[in-house]
Amino acid sequence: MAASAPFGFRYQYLAGGVNTGNGWSTWNAGGQFVSYYVAESKAAAVTPVFTYYQLLQSSPGNTQSEPAGDFTNLANTATMTSYYQDMILFFQRAATTTPVVLHVEPDLWAYLQQRAQNDNGTTVPVQVAATGLTDLAGLPNNAAGLAQAFVRLRDRYAPNVTLAYHFSTWGTGTDILYSRPADATVDALGVRTAQFYLSLGANFDIAFTDVADRDAAFKQYVYGDGGASWYSADDYRRSARYLSAFVQTAHKRVVIWQIPYGNTKMRAENNTWGHYQDNKVEWLLDDTTLAHLKAYANAGVVAFLFGGGAGGVTCACDATNDGVTNPAPINGNNTVSLTADDDGGFFHQKASAYYQAQPLPLP
Repeated sequence: MAASAPFGFRYQYLAGGVNTGNGWSTWNAGGQFVSYYVAESKAAAVTPVFTYYQLLQSSPGNTQSEPAGDFTNLANTATMTSYYQDMILFFQRAATTTPVVLHVEPDLWAYLQQRAQNDNGTTVPVQVAATGLTDLAGLPNNAAGLAQAFVRLRDRYAPNVTLAYHFSTWGTGTDILYSRPADATVDALGVRTAQFYLSLGANFDIAFTDVADRDAAFKQYVYGDGGASWYSADDYRRSARYLSAFVQTAHKRVVIWQIPYGNTKMRAENNTWGHYQDNKVEWLLDDTTLAHLKAYANAGVVAFLFGGGAGGVTCACDATNDGVTNPAPINGNNTVSLTADDDGGFFHQKASAYYQAQPLPLP
């Protein structure tokens, strides 16, 4: 990574469940996986980001689908006791002089919003103070208490940690990519998303969201969505508009996370396993005018984190271990691969070019 560009962040999921014997705290003795990752990141001059995704994989909800499993666990006092203890261990391991980002439970907050009355997090039951943990005494037993628990534990154990809330467009019940609503509706949905966040009464430092978690062609050919996941110029415009409405209401800047690596330029991208196409890297980094980045920056976006959300999606690495690949072109992707990276080396080339030019200043 460092050979390509001065990347600011790298991220790592913490997963496996809090009471299964397979959670992140078991990956190294005493939860030192976090300590090692932070130290390694510091040595590489990059800020570590941890995506905490523990609830769904915890017992007993891990036998159910999402979101049913989430709500089963949120109502289980024993599970939630283990959950908060797991969170305390994270903060203890992350408590250093090094900046660390904790990205809290993607998807969960959207499910909570869907369950809430009038986008009010206090209407959704969650076991918090009922666990009897001293650190959580006095917190309400609802979704607001859950959010406040993260803030309280961070403040007590690891004030060096930047705490990131996660919101999703579909938390309102409407996904603007698929419904493609009028601008007034986009604005209203962004405000609703922010109002749910504000109802939690928890002051996170920043917000994360995702525009997609898999390459568009992965969803087209593996999930069979008929190409519905491809973004057009108007979809990107609506995306920035929605984010702007959220930012101006919630007063929190935004990180767009887990952006797919796929592209439509390189011959390596032939819509086979590990080599699926998308246009997000092109939209953000292959625009020499920087107009696309400026639109997001003006909406309140401060960082972009790229990565895949499932096995088989495109990686800016040789995840498929198939070396340099140049199959017959499809859809006009005529550029010969630059490296063995599964995207043909496109992401690293464009990221390098971006940093070699004048990087975009934040407004």
